[in-house]
Amino acid sequence: MPSVQDRVVAVTARVLQLDESEIKLEQNFSADLGAESVQSIELVANFEEEFGIEMEEDAALSVDTVASAVEFITKVCEEQGVAV
Repeated sequence: MPSVQDRVVAVTARVLQLDESEIKLEQNFSADLGAESVQSIELVANFEEEFGIEMEEDAALSVDTVASAVEFITKVCEEQGVAV
């Protein structure tokens, strides 16, 4: 099974129409990867679908880097009893 990091990168690449190899953990979704506000909401929805979780929207939208998204999603999965 792919890691949380691999799955976050795959979803990010799909939503932002980027190549997975272009996405680095330290990159900021908006400043570095070009995500606009609509795409940020789309990312949250796609992460929820990918991991089978519910995220508090404001908290999820405050996550700004790929690495922090991996940490945030891992924490939410643990809190909601979703195996990762």
